[in-house]
Amino acid sequence: MSEPAKTPLKHFPVTWDELHRHARALAWRLLDLGPWRGIIAITRGGLVPAAIVARELDLRLVDTVCVASYDDAKLGQRGKIEILKGVAGDGEGYLIIDDLVDTGHTARVVRDMLPKAHFATVYAKPAGRPLVDTFVTEVSQDTWILFPWDIEHQFAPPLAAAKRSADAQAHHRTPKRSR
Repeated sequence: MSEPAKTPLKHFPVTWDELHRHARALAWRLLDLGPWRGIIAITRGGLVPAAIVARELDLRLVDTVCVASYDDAKLGQRGKIEILKGVAGDGEGYLIIDDLVDTGHTARVVRDMLPKAHFATVYAKPAGRPLVDTFVTEVSQDTWILFPWDIEHQFAPPLAAAKRSADAQAHHRTPKRSR
């Protein structure tokens, strides 16, 4: 049964350039911690950071743990964690790479599968942070990270115009007083 998630109050959009820069920073942090036998990316979010880290660390062996844990139709609502594909072994000598550790539910499942692997994420939220060994950027728990593969560019009105529109909508919702 899925738990209702608190709707995040803040959005943190990440561009392709920022993600690339942060994934390279993650590789810098991991460089002297090896040697590594390979990378295990957590799908789908860990695929792009894993490719960047693999390049920077000159690792050719990249495998995946395929996990489904979020309902894409309901922003931020966690569903039942489903392992679609695991990997053999205990993870010794391997890096687990994911884009984000949020509540830690997925991380806990993967860490239990691969207890000897080094777990690294690009972004970490406080609830999941204790489950990862290395991360680059911490964001607050009430922030929803908008990854570049989840968003598209579109026109955004100037802030003043958006405020006028919101004020006008609020004015129309205010009940009129009768005399």
